[in-house]
Amino acid sequence: MTTQLRPAITLLVLLTLITGVVYPILVTGIAQMAFPHQANGSLIEQNGVVVGSELIGQQFDDPKYFWGRPSAAGYNAAASSGSNYGAMNPALLDSVQTRIDALKAADPDASRTLPIPVDLVTASGSGLDPHISVASALYQVPRVASARGLDEADVVALVEQYTEGRQFGFLGEPRVNVLSLNLALDELK
Repeated sequence: MTTQLRPAITLLVLLTLITGVVYPILVTGIAQMAFPHQANGSLIEQNGVVVGSELIGQQFDDPKYFWGRPSAAGYNAAASSGSNYGAMNPALLDSVQTRIDALKAADPDASRTLPIPVDLVTASGSGLDPHISVASALYQVPRVASARGLDEADVVALVEQYTEGRQFGFLGEPRVNVLSLNLALDELK
């Protein structure tokens, strides 16, 4: 038994050191050197104060801001999850209708010809998506422009300026980071 126990314990200690100490330090060091902004959470600072992350959505419900995608996790990164409601679940249908009503209540004067984009009324899989579709941003332009007393064309230009293209030129769809766009709106005065 001792002949089997000693090599097993030695291997356990060796693999624990390699996979639990050496590998994490090596990967962290490489990430800090090659991608320091991303390795430290892709934090966005304004006047020396961290206001959020490029990677985690935040709740905006003031009509003068663009609203992000709803969160099933309550915008809590520690509770990242979707609702797991199926398409026919009454709870999903109720929450979508509630979100539609909130969008309409925030902009009662708008006579919309565009349908409400689906990402404004449904949560993402993680519940923390920081981006919305370009269609969702453009849908909100009249409300934001009116609430801020801005010309709609100026707000559309800002949306276009903050539209990110497809990743690597071919993955996904163009999207808008809500926090970055709202910070730019605040700078516009």
